[in-house]
Amino acid sequence: MPQKITPFLWFDYNAKEAAEFYVSVFKDAKIKSSSIIRSSPSGDVEYVIIELFGQEYALLGAGPLFKFNEAISFLVNCKTQEEVDYYWEKLSADSKAERCGWLKDKYGVSWQIVPRVLTELISKDKSGRVTQAMLTMKKIDIKKLEQAYNEAIQK
Repeated sequence: MPQKITPFLWFDYNAKEAAEFYVSVFKDAKIKSSSIIRSSPSGDVEYVIIELFGQEYALLGAGPLFKFNEAISFLVNCKTQEEVDYYWEKLSADSKAERCGWLKDKYGVSWQIVPRVLTELISKDKSGRVTQAMLTMKKIDIKKLEQAYNEAIQK
């Protein structure tokens, strides 16, 4: 049975290139199908289905009619700082777009690279120190979050 909801991403003319990039970044990822649709209103377009961690995504390469923006992003839940560092290094392509764990990749897609501990620490910290620490970061630093939390509980 096909998945009920599939995120659908419109790229310029490089959907297959983007698919190959994402499959190279994420473990347990694969290209499920790839085709060229001929004679569409946009000319020939690429249509690719990828799977990342069991979730299907449809990628369409049909010309520069639409652009990505931060209203939609993909959140990557990370267990460790090493995992945060890995995804940050692989995905971030615009240092001006980095803030509070958010980044943009080379295709303009927004991602949130977030350690799971962030939510836990923010929910326990009544002083707001963890949130304030996070707001100063580009890439999230787990040790700095834990340090902010420890300072909060010592007061």
